[in-house]
Amino acid sequence: MKRISVLTSGGDAPGMNCAIRSVVRSAIGAGIEVFGIQRGYRGLFEKDFIKMDSRSVGGIINKGGTILRTIRFPELKEKKIREICYKNLQEMGIEGLVAIGGDGSAQGAYALYKDFEFPVVVIPASIDNDVFGTDWTIGFDTAVNTAVDIIDKIRDTANSHERVFIIEVMGREHGALALDVAVSSGAETAILPEFPVSMEKIIKDLEEKKQKGKLSSIIILAEGAGKAQDIAEKIQQNLLDREVRYVILGYSQRGGSPTAFSRQLATIFGFEAIKMFQESDYGKMVAIHQNQIIRISLSEVVSGKKTLSEEKLKLLETMAI
Repeated sequence: MKRISVLTSGGDAPGMNCAIRSVVRSAIGAGIEVFGIQRGYRGLFEKDFIKMDSRSVGGIINKGGTILRTIRFPELKEKKIREICYKNLQEMGIEGLVAIGGDGSAQGAYALYKDFEFPVVVIPASIDNDVFGTDWTIGFDTAVNTAVDIIDKIRDTANSHERVFIIEVMGREHGALALDVAVSSGAETAILPEFPVSMEKIIKDLEEKKQKGKLSSIIILAEGAGKAQDIAEKIQQNLLDREVRYVILGYSQRGGSPTAFSRQLATIFGFEAIKMFQESDYGKMVAIHQNQIIRISLSEVVSGKKTLSEEKLKLLETMAI
């Protein structure tokens, strides 16, 4: 293999630039040319390629976001659109594609592989840590640390004013980010899409904790499990003697300099991706499981569903007494 391409797709995640850097430099070290595709699969469709060299990825290891940029492109679900993407790769003499992103990125890469037997390798990057087959995705550790840093500051105000704070973090369908943030920040409760909890139970728990002397509380809410404002209003209506506030962290969780763990993971994943091309091991995603780098078929990735740890939820509940 003499020429490959790399793109970032879906939501940006801190560490994507580290992965791009690793792919480019690992490929060049193996004698392979690299072309970056700007704006994800849309750029592939529009033939937006740029030649990359070692200097083009210099000084980006500490930067959040993605230098290749990313735009969602649902049109890739259409076979005729994928045919144009495949034709563009052929015209550029591209022999392999590295896709860096989450579930949608994996599905897009798998479709190209399945339709045209085009060599693809996926690197999982998502602040939601929701990609099946890997214990960690690039960016998740950074997003958790970013949220915890903000919540530590909010807790100072919660304690000073004896308030209840509802803090909404990202996670439309998956609560991995919310749960890890809750455990790491010492929150009293986590409201997650996977484990619905009634408003009655939340209010009862808050009352019991107050009776035990806990005068302030932090509740972490995954955005897919409800709206922070609605939950805050319902709690306030039932606990008239408490001050209830809500904070929506929003896109602050996506940005920022990646943590050391996110950087190392991205660098290792990028290096492994190039090894996979060298070994003709295509149609797979590089992953980490029990601290071991593994390769998992994209058919498993796109058909599997990652589950949330009930044990970690029990840990949160135990620590909140």
